Amino acid sequence: MRVLQAMAGAETGGAEEFFVRLVLALKRAGLDQRVVIRRDPRRAAQLEAGGVTPVELSFGGLLDFRTRPALRREIESFKPDAVLTWMSRATRHCPSGPFVHVGRLGGYYNLKYYRRCGHLIGNTPDIVEYCAANGWPGDRVHYLPNFVDATPTKPAPRASLQTPEGVPLLLAAGRLHRNKAFDVLIRALARLPKTYLWLAGDGPLADELRTLARNEGVAERVRFIGWRDDVPSLLAAADMLVCPSRVEPLGNVIIEAWAHGKPVIAAASSGPKYLIKNEKNGLLVPIEDIVALGDAICRTLDDKGLAARVIEGGRVSYAREFTEAAVVRRYLDFFAEVVR
Repeated sequence: MRVLQAMAGAETGGAEEFFVRLVLALKRAGLDQRVVIRRDPRRAAQLEAGGVTPVELSFGGLLDFRTRPALRREIESFKPDAVLTWMSRATRHCPSGPFVHVGRLGGYYNLKYYRRCGHLIGNTPDIVEYCAANGWPGDRVHYLPNFVDATPTKPAPRASLQTPEGVPLLLAAGRLHRNKAFDVLIRALARLPKTYLWLAGDGPLADELRTLARNEGVAERVRFIGWRDDVPSLLAAADMLVCPSRVEPLGNVIIEAWAHGKPVIAAASSGPKYLIKNEKNGLLVPIEDIVALGDAICRTLDDKGLAARVIEGGRVSYAREFTEAAVVRRYLDFFAEVVR
């Protein structure tokens, strides 16, 4: 079995990070792969450290006349049984050929860019349903979940981020975008006078969120720490993960929190609502409900029995569906099925 994977995503993001994890896990499982990425020294270094040397192409806009023929040459020389494209840009640049073309969706993308694919992967059942509702044949769209690394790690030192020992500490992570609703979390923090927040991520709302923290009187307790590659270490230092998103197709960081034994509180957008059974493996609150979010954080900090129960529920959920071994097996079975 030969599979070519092409990723044309941004410099940072959940899908981009999972792409690297999956490529390296499939290599460890013995899959014969060729990997093509949008030019990115950081991502190339991550892959090379795991023993995979990627081909780097521009994956530019409408005036990029080089990527498509270059990708065609890579496909013709490698002769893959299947080509897996990540993001609409990589999918659009992929030529037709004697292989099975699979597009992987981590969100509710415009399906017009995927019309030449033979199959689609959605990383949540809701994305699969979205594709079917928009006319995609049900037998050609497949649910394959993500996995995360559960290797234990040392906590990030609180002192390195000017955070006192012993204070309640929340972690939130993601792109600083309206969809992530970090404004709701910052407003909820104003109701939690002794609690600190590490906000890991970058994006267009960085300045706006800093201004909001000052206006809410919580700036001295919020640490804007940028995009981080050490989320497990951040989780190890924090008391819980908070995912307040207005829109969240999955929520990789929820699975990471489960894997690393931390309680999760999330707004009930589609991904968290699929993952979390309320008060069993996490707590769900209504979207954009500042009071409910603050109350759920207080409950989890104060009720050790509740925290222990959702931590254990999260471990069980992770072990059942989101380990590397389980997800890699599903991908290998999927490739074998669609190629056959």
